[in-house]
Amino acid sequence: MSKTADKEPNAAEGKTGEGKKKSRRLSLKEILWLFSYLKPYQRWFWPAIFCMFFTAGLALVWPFMISKLIGGSVAAGEIDVASVKQNLGSYLKITLAALSLQAFLVFWRIRWFTKAGESALAEIRKQTYGKLIRLPMPYYDEHRVGEMSSRIASDLTLIRETLINTVPQIVRQSVMLIGGTVMVFASSTKLALLMLLGVPVIMLMAAIFGRGIRKLTRQSQDLLAETNVVVEETLQSITSVKSFGNEAYETRRYGVQLDRFLDMAIRAATPRGLFIAFIIFALFGVMTIVLWYGGIMLVNGEIDSELFWRFVLFSVFVGAALGSFPEIISQLQQAVGASDRVREILGEDTEIVDGADEQQRLEGAVVLEQVSFRYPTRPDVEVLKGVSLKAEPGERVALVGPSGAGKSTIISLLLRFYDPSSGKVVFDGKDAESYDLSYLRSQMALVPQEVLLFGGSILENIAYGNPDAERAAIEDAAQRANAHEFIEAFPEGYETLVGDRGVRLSGGQRQRIAIARAILADPAILILDEATSSLDAESERVVQEALEALMKGRTSIIIAHRLATVKDADRIVVIKDGMTVQTGTHDELIAETDGMYRMLAQLQFVD
Repeated sequence: MSKTADKEPNAAEGKTGEGKKKSRRLSLKEILWLFSYLKPYQRWFWPAIFCMFFTAGLALVWPFMISKLIGGSVAAGEIDVASVKQNLGSYLKITLAALSLQAFLVFWRIRWFTKAGESALAEIRKQTYGKLIRLPMPYYDEHRVGEMSSRIASDLTLIRETLINTVPQIVRQSVMLIGGTVMVFASSTKLALLMLLGVPVIMLMAAIFGRGIRKLTRQSQDLLAETNVVVEETLQSITSVKSFGNEAYETRRYGVQLDRFLDMAIRAATPRGLFIAFIIFALFGVMTIVLWYGGIMLVNGEIDSELFWRFVLFSVFVGAALGSFPEIISQLQQAVGASDRVREILGEDTEIVDGADEQQRLEGAVVLEQVSFRYPTRPDVEVLKGVSLKAEPGERVALVGPSGAGKSTIISLLLRFYDPSSGKVVFDGKDAESYDLSYLRSQMALVPQEVLLFGGSILENIAYGNPDAERAAIEDAAQRANAHEFIEAFPEGYETLVGDRGVRLSGGQRQRIAIARAILADPAILILDEATSSLDAESERVVQEALEALMKGRTSIIIAHRLATVKDADRIVVIKDGMTVQTGTHDELIAETDGMYRMLAQLQFVD
């Protein structure tokens, strides 16, 4: 089986009922996992936290000074004008100084929080993307591209909001809540205790509603990912969409998925709205009762006016802090739901493709020994049934047969996209599984039937075969691939942008760039998968010349439906229904009157 990296504990859980229950219990752990990405950026994070604590503390100066100004100047309902005039100047100076310092620190707090948060998010993005491209092919068989793109986009956006906005709010509101509570108790213990009677009820409701909010939020994010799948597939196949006139159909398909997401989002808003509505009612209801009772205490002389106004103002701060926590908790639940899916990706088994380089070049001997194979997504269908074939170093071996016979599957096994269910794939006398995966693939190059180029320049696309190659080597590869002439004909030459998936180039031009890329990679084993089947006669002639140059001195495995392109192969292997039914040269196989190869040749008018 393929080599895999170590798996992160608990990351794969969640598919079973037990896993889901454990996932919910690990909310705090997941939040701490999220915050762990801030650790490398502590030189910005902790100063920002300090500024947040300090500015939150400074914010408490304002109600304290206002309570002294109002409460200390009012006695039994009469305004003490002399006292107001005496204290106004000093109170104003202290308040403005506190506000100035607060504004200065807020500026740096925002800068530092943003730097730490965005840096941490960038690290999560890099790790998630790096994980995605290292996942084995069976994972891609089970997941759609749009769904995985959504993980990078919408889920990480939610995590970003947590790191950049929610974390500072947690700190700020916690300081306001704690500091305000201390001042409230200092003003009147009796009123403070009365006010805090409602806190246990609020916390209980937060726990109850939070669980439901998280579950529905995760489901809505999954449905949003499905809408992104539709967009991704439609844009990738825009030519087919337009050629069949299916714009309206795709719009409806997207609308159906979007409506499902909308319904779930609205369902998620129901417990969230009920929770916030309850908090508002409970919070302000308690505050109203407390102030009513405080007014009675003031009239009865149980509390003086300054302490009463201090209690009122700090109660407002405590109430505002408490009122913000439902939204903060809701945002944390969304972030935890998003981090669940990101953690699932980070916890998947990956191929090890970053191993140490092996300097010795493969000679190119390839053997399949009684190879059988079933795709993980179709375990009930045996695609290959004991296939055996052999290619000596430098030989050209062609695989022919009807569509669905298993030819492309053999290529996938050679590249170790999958491992055989039984049997062995052997290179130079050693089992394929004994080689470092990155080294093994570096010894092979694939020229596919449908070449999808990257959206950069021609130079970048050719250099993909060897990113460290000099420009001279890149141009030499293009010349050997019969591509240099048409590249130089473009006004921007090698810097010409090929467009999305290479749409600005013709099929023959894309094929020659793919061949140049393979030449630059200098593989020991070349794999050609119907490399000329979709080209016109002239393009095929030019591409075939380039392929002839490429195949010299290399072991070549060629898949072909057009038998005329493989007549000169050293060995032709005929595959039918996942089995090897014939092996030999063109002349040997054409001489077998009742053989599959002769029948295929007659259908194509090949003598």
